[in-house]
Amino acid sequence: MIRVALYLILVGAIAYGVAFFADRPGDVVVTWQGLRIETSLLVVSSALVAAFVVLILILGFIRAIARSPVALSHLRRNRRGVRAYEAISNGLIAVGAGDIAAARKFTAEVGRLAPGEPLALLLSAQSAQLTGDREAAERAFRTMAGRPDTKALGLHGLFIEARRRNDAAGARAYAEEAARTAPSLGWAGTAVLEARCRDGDWAGALSLLEQNMRRLDKARYRRQRAVLLTARALAAEDTDRDTAKDFAFEADKLAPDLVPAAALAGRFFAEGGRLRKASRVIDTAWRANPHPELAQAYAELRSGESARERLRRLTGLADKVPGHIEGALAVARAALDAQEFVKARTALAPYLDRPTKRVCLLMAALERAERNDEGRAREWMARAVNAAPDPQWTADGYVSDRWLPISPVSGRIDAFEWRVPLSGMIAAPIIESEMPKPVESTAIQSGAIEGTPAPRQDDKAAAVTPRRRRASAPVKPEPVIPLVHAPDDPGPAAIEDDSPAMRQESTGWGKIFE
Repeated sequence: MIRVALYLILVGAIAYGVAFFADRPGDVVVTWQGLRIETSLLVVSSALVAAFVVLILILGFIRAIARSPVALSHLRRNRRGVRAYEAISNGLIAVGAGDIAAARKFTAEVGRLAPGEPLALLLSAQSAQLTGDREAAERAFRTMAGRPDTKALGLHGLFIEARRRNDAAGARAYAEEAARTAPSLGWAGTAVLEARCRDGDWAGALSLLEQNMRRLDKARYRRQRAVLLTARALAAEDTDRDTAKDFAFEADKLAPDLVPAAALAGRFFAEGGRLRKASRVIDTAWRANPHPELAQAYAELRSGESARERLRRLTGLADKVPGHIEGALAVARAALDAQEFVKARTALAPYLDRPTKRVCLLMAALERAERNDEGRAREWMARAVNAAPDPQWTADGYVSDRWLPISPVSGRIDAFEWRVPLSGMIAAPIIESEMPKPVESTAIQSGAIEGTPAPRQDDKAAAVTPRRRRASAPVKPEPVIPLVHAPDDPGPAAIEDDSPAMRQESTGWGKIFE
C-alpha cells in the first residue's frame, strides 16, 4: 500500500512539472561557433531527460559486460549447489531406505560436486556404514572430528564405531572428548557416566551427575543419584560402614520407593536401634513395591523376638498391600517358622490354582513340616519344575540374583526391574548381517524357565559385579547413525541432541551457494 501511494505521488509530481512548463513557455537560444540553436524550454527539458536515460542505459550495458564473468561463475555455483543438494537429499533417502547401489551412486556424485561439506561427509559415512565398510566410515568420522564445525558429530560417529567393535576404552575416550568439547551433548555425558559406573567409579559417576544436573529433570536426577548412592553404599558396606550408612540414608531420602536402598537403610537404622525409623522406611517402600528383600529386612529388624511375634509383624506388613503375592509368601514363610501351619495354608490358598515356583517350594516344606508327608512334598517339588516363574531382577534380558545399579548388557543406569523374565520383551528385526562380538552377559537362566531354584550369592561384591551365567544374544547396534534419535534408542546416543555440529548441518549449505 505504501508503494502504491509513493508511485501515485511521483506520477502526480511529474504531471505537475510538465503542466507547469507547458503553461509558462519560454525560449532557449544556444550559440556556439557560429551555430545558433533556438528552441522552447519544454523541448530542451525533454532532450535532457532523454539524454540522461540513454547515458544510464549505456553505463548499465558497460557494467553488465564487465561483471559478466562474475555473474556466470555465480550462476554455475548456484547450479552446482542445487545439484549437490539434490544428490545429498537423494543419497540420505537411499541410505534410509537401505538402497546400497543408489547410496553409492549419490555419494560419488556428492564427492564430485561438494567435497568437504558437512552433509557430504555425513552421507559418505552413512553410506559406508550401510555397505559394511567400517574403515571408510571411520575415516569420514575422523575427518569430521578434525573440523571445528563437525567435531561433535565426528566424535559421535567414532564413539558408535568403537562400541561396534567392542572397544570400550576407545568409546569412553571419544565420549569424554566430546563431553569436554561440548558439555551440552547429552549422549556424551550419559556415555561417560555409564562408563564410570561399569568401572565401579561411583564417586566419579556422582561427580559427573552433579555436573549434568541442569540437563536432567528433577525426578530423573534424584532417581539416578539415589541409584548411584545405593551402589556406593553396597560397595562400602564391608569396608567403611559409617560412610555406607550415610549413602544409604541419602539414597532412601531421594527415592523412598527404591527397594535396595530402603532394605539397606532399614537394616542400618535397626543396627543403630532406630527401629521405628527402620519400620517406616521399609513400610514406605513396601507400599510402593512389595518385594521379598523388604519382607526379609522387615523380619530381621528385631533380634531375639519369637517366631510368633515375627509372624504378627509380617502379617501387619502384608495387610498394608492386601492381595499381593509377596505379602502372602512372607506370611506363609513366617507362619511355617512359627509352626502356624493353618495360617500358612490360608495365606497360600489363593495361589494354588496356578502356583509359582516359590509357592510350590513353600507347599513342599509345609507338607514335610506339618504332616511329614514326603510323597506330597515330592509332588510339590515336581510341580515346581514346571511352575510359572517368579519375578526376578531383570534388565535387557539379563537376570540377576541381586539388584545391580546398571545393566551389564547396555550399561543403562537403573535398568533392573522386578518382573517375570521375558515379559515385556519385543523382538526387533535384524538389519545388517555383520554380527558384533558377543557380549558375555546373563540371559534368562535355565532355572528361571524350568522352575529350578536359582543359586544364591553371599558375596557383597555381587551387588556390583555379577557372576556369569549364560551368554545372551548380543545387542545389535544400528547399521547407520540415525538422523533422528528416538527416545528409546538403546545407545547413549539416545539422543535428543542439540549440539553445535547438528545445528551446523541445517545451515551448512551457505558455502555451496556463495
